[in-house]
Amino acid sequence: MQTQDYTIEAVELCKVFKDFAAVDQVSFGVRRGEIFGFLGPNGAGKTTTIRMLLSLLRPTSGRATVLGYDTVHEVSEIRRRIGYMSQRFSLYNDLNVNQNLEFFAGAYGVHGKRLRERKAFVLEMAGLEGHERDLTRDLAGGWRQRLALGCAILHEPEVLFLDEPTAGVDPISRREFWDLLYTLSDRGHTVFVTTHYMDEAEHCHRLAFIQRGKLVALGTPEEIKRSKMRGQVVEVDCDTPDRALAVLRQTGQFDEVSLYGTLLHVVTNEPTQIEALLRTAEISVRSVAAIAPSLEDVFIASARERNT
Repeated sequence: MQTQDYTIEAVELCKVFKDFAAVDQVSFGVRRGEIFGFLGPNGAGKTTTIRMLLSLLRPTSGRATVLGYDTVHEVSEIRRRIGYMSQRFSLYNDLNVNQNLEFFAGAYGVHGKRLRERKAFVLEMAGLEGHERDLTRDLAGGWRQRLALGCAILHEPEVLFLDEPTAGVDPISRREFWDLLYTLSDRGHTVFVTTHYMDEAEHCHRLAFIQRGKLVALGTPEEIKRSKMRGQVVEVDCDTPDRALAVLRQTGQFDEVSLYGTLLHVVTNEPTQIEALLRTAEISVRSVAAIAPSLEDVFIASARERNT
């Protein structure tokens, strides 16, 4: 039985390929209407987890439910009620916008009046009105992304699974795509999204971090920042940041030193040492300031802790 509050639930979920545990004892729950972000670097186990939730892979051990249905024994019940958008958008490039919508509508059993209503909704939501006859291959990446999302929600699924849906899409299109996800969430749809973009993670209601198949953090963005960030994050603006990065790392005195564009982020409990060390190395320092940690800071710290 599914825990009452959860639309998606994983309990000690494992997937082993030969001697390699791609997913190792992963447990979490996703509430109705929530945008739940599943984060991790490439190869961390994100796609394997989502494929088990979609009933495309059988777990080695543990269990998972979607809308109360078991992902191994009640596959047909789940598939009628969910939508899925993959990394490659799953569209037919030789068909136009309207033909793609009609093809996926037929696959989902959407016909007649309901099809007309759903197509009108999708075209308006995705901003594709007037582009019905445009070939999919001629659409810009952001438009193809919206069309793929529209095809995934034609049948009004209760749960939407998105596997790195914004990979390779420009920042403006990514922002517009997330606005669409908020619209769906407000309508009561549950959204499970895998991503490796930390800025997108900030827009999720709750998050799970996975690293080498293990869950390393679970909660809201703010909860994760509070519980997982050890030490103060200090932002350093200086000349030759690459050289400064090497100088600070070589001391071994700091929990983490990372390059953020032309700035450095240093995790430490003793920030007063930073400027003195850099000036001794004849590196000009413009500013050293304590800042609130970003999710990227937390993720890097969690990954490093996991590797030690």
